[in-house]
Amino acid sequence: MYFFAVLGALLIVLALDRAMIRYTAPEASKAPVRAKERAEKLAEVRKESAEALGTYGWQDKTKGLVRLPVDRAMELTLERYRSPAAARSNLIERVEKATALPPKPPEKPSPFE
Repeated sequence: MYFFAVLGALLIVLALDRAMIRYTAPEASKAPVRAKERAEKLAEVRKESAEALGTYGWQDKTKGLVRLPVDRAMELTLERYRSPAAARSNLIERVEKATALPPKPPEKPSPFE
């Protein structure tokens, strides 16, 4: 008796599994189009990444944060860490400046004042 109950449950799970595979499979006609779109997006992302890693630019102009090419940043790091204590304090100051929260907006006056 238990054998038939277990067999029935397994057959139901198998049927549900096959139905999910059939319903969630992508249409064959859309696959080449989607592959082309993904390849174009990947090329765009790689171009933007290469540009961001290899050029100078503003990261956040209001905070005075500048984006440097990786090679130049490594040179500056090596120069600054000749004096580790000064480099560490400078790094801490720059991190605090970069992650500083903006000031709170002024509170609205109470209508009862």
